[in-house]
Amino acid sequence: MAERILCVEDDPDIGKLLVAILGEAGYPADWITDGERALARWPQASLVVLDLMLPDIDGLEVCRQIRRRDAALPLIMLTARAATHDIVRGLELGADDYITKPFEADILLARIQALLRRRGLAPPAPDSPADRPPITCGELAVDIDQHRVTLSGQPVALTAKEFALLALFVSHPGRGYSRGELLDRVWGPEFDGYDHTVNTHINRLRGNIETDPAHPTYIHTVWGVGYRFADAAETAQ
Repeated sequence: MAERILCVEDDPDIGKLLVAILGEAGYPADWITDGERALARWPQASLVVLDLMLPDIDGLEVCRQIRRRDAALPLIMLTARAATHDIVRGLELGADDYITKPFEADILLARIQALLRRRGLAPPAPDSPADRPPITCGELAVDIDQHRVTLSGQPVALTAKEFALLALFVSHPGRGYSRGELLDRVWGPEFDGYDHTVNTHINRLRGNIETDPAHPTYIHTVWGVGYRFADAAETAQ
């Protein structure tokens, strides 16, 4: 595999453990201990595993600065902070996933593999369809295979999880999904997060593809259920 993962972790025991776990799974990994070097090194990475409590620039600020320059780089926060407001804040700033310590190696690897696959950096599943044409919904076009989104002909930058949500929605227009179903399908059945994880990503996705996120054209709220994507008749209006 050509993917190179950047691990930002100030605890040497955890940092060495991450490099060992990833190396055994076939992922070359670099380990650094501070936010300043993370901001210098992330452009060479295919994915970032980021601690929040760092000695200089904290992980939230590192995430914020990365997202200003790259909305699509897969980024996982791996931290001891397990409070709901910390999780929400991390997701709002652009993290694709949030894993709390102590963590299971198998779960971390599964999340990494899923994020890389959704960005097209890992081999697709054997039964994945090939050469699918872009899906067009009004002014929105989604090329699932190329991981590209355009709105009125202009490219739209999405995080890996935002793209995964949108790809699911446009593949099944008109179908309603509960928040639990979306967690299962996009984050995976092993994800132990909360429904607000979905809400946060939906809000960010709407902010990227809707002209007026308060009155969405594409992603509709189904009260008491979850969300659904507009069908062909709605997007043609």
